[in-house]
Amino acid sequence: MNPLASQLNETLERENPHVYEMLSKLGKDIYYPKEGILSQSAEAKNKATKYNATIGIALENGKPMHLATIQDTLSAYAPKDLYPYAPPEGKPELRAAWRSKMVEENPSLKDKAFGTPIVTNALTHGLSITADLFADAGDAVIIPDKNWENYELTFGIRRGAELVYYPLYNDQGNFNADGLREAIIAQKSKGKAIVVLNFPNNPTGYTPGPQEGAAIVAALQAGAEAGINVVAVTDDAYFGLFFEDSLHESLFGRLTGLHPRILPIKVDGATKEEYVWGFRVGFITYGGGSAALLSALEQKTLGIIRATVSSCSHPSQTFVLHALQSPEFAAQKQQKFEIMKGRANRVKDVLDSGRYDDAWDYYAFNSGYFMCLKLKTVNAETLRTHLLDKYGIGTIALGDTDLRVAFSCIEEKDIDDLFATIYQGVKDLETVTSGTN
Repeated sequence: MNPLASQLNETLERENPHVYEMLSKLGKDIYYPKEGILSQSAEAKNKATKYNATIGIALENGKPMHLATIQDTLSAYAPKDLYPYAPPEGKPELRAAWRSKMVEENPSLKDKAFGTPIVTNALTHGLSITADLFADAGDAVIIPDKNWENYELTFGIRRGAELVYYPLYNDQGNFNADGLREAIIAQKSKGKAIVVLNFPNNPTGYTPGPQEGAAIVAALQAGAEAGINVVAVTDDAYFGLFFEDSLHESLFGRLTGLHPRILPIKVDGATKEEYVWGFRVGFITYGGGSAALLSALEQKTLGIIRATVSSCSHPSQTFVLHALQSPEFAAQKQQKFEIMKGRANRVKDVLDSGRYDDAWDYYAFNSGYFMCLKLKTVNAETLRTHLLDKYGIGTIALGDTDLRVAFSCIEEKDIDDLFATIYQGVKDLETVTSGTN
C-alpha cells in the first residue's frame, strides 16, 4: 500500500475507527498524490516567475491560448476562468459559495462540523465516488422500492453491492420509517449499511414531513446504536423544490454529529437546483468528525477524482459561481420556483377532481420534478407505449402499475390535456381488453 494511503488510513482509524471500517478496499487503497506533476506544478505556480514550463496547457501573450470563435461567445468571462484546468477539488470560490449556501438553506448545519464541498461532475459522479470509497461486493445498500434506477448501476453493477429494498410508503401513505429501520437492523451481522436518502424522491416527488424526518433520523440512530456502521447518503438532487409543508432542509444537517457510527455524505449540485442540467456541476460534502478526519476523507475523494476525471469542467464552475454571486440570482430562482410550484399544484388539482379515480390512484407527492400514477386496470408499459405511439405522449413505466409523469417539463396550461389524454389511453386499452374477452 502506498505510504500516503497508509497515512490517511491511520488518521481515519485514530479519529474515528468506525469510519475507517466503512471504507471499501478501494477506499482504503486510494490516496491523492502529494508528489509528481500536480505538486511540482503548484510549486512552480508560486515560484516560477520567469518561465513556467510545467502544466499541460498552452499560453499566448501571458493568457491561456484560445480560439476566437469560442471566446467571442464567452466574452463576459476572462480566459483564465475558462480554459485552464480547474483544481481537482474544484474552484475555491465556488466551493466556498456553495458551503455558505448550504448553511443558509439548512439552519440545522449551524455550528456543526462538516467539510467544504468538493466539486463533482454532477450528482451521478458524487454517488459514484461514494460507491467507490465505501461499497464492496456484498455490502448492503438500502434504498426504497421506488427509486432512481441508476443506484443499481452505481452501487450494484459497478461495485457488486447488494441492493436492499423497503417500501417507500406505509399503509397511511407516509414515509415508511419502520421499514427503513428494519432494513438497517437486518444488516447487524454485516456490521455495515449504506443508506441512500433521496428527497424529493425520484420517481414519486415525495418529501417526508417533520415527524417523518425525525423517524428517519431515529431509524439510522437505532442502527448505529445496534453496532452497525451507517454510511448515510443524502441524494439532494432536487433540493429546494419543496411545494408544501414537508421538510425544507436536507437530513444531512440532522445526521451530522449524531453518532460516531454514522457518516453523513451530502451529494447535491447546481444541476437541477439552478436549472443547469448540461453544466454537470455537483458537490460531495462530508459531515461530522474532526478536521483531520474530514481532511483525510477529502484527500481520498480527490484521489478518486484524479484517477477518473482528473478535474471537472472549469467553464461550468465559473458560470455557476457567476450566478450565485449575481444580485438577481435569488429573484430569478424564486420566479422559476413559482412556475414549478404552479405546475405541481395544477397536477394535484386535476388528480383530486375525481374525474380519473376509476383509472388510477396517485402516490403522495409534494416536491421535486415528478409524480407517479398507480394504475388500476392496465399495465404501465402497455400504456406507456400506447400513449407514445397513438398520442405522441412520453411517460416512464415503472413496474406493472406505476407511471411516472414529469410535470417539470409540462406547461401549466397543458396539464389538464396531458392527464385527459393519459386517461383516454387507459380507456383505449380497457376497450381492447374488453373486446378480446
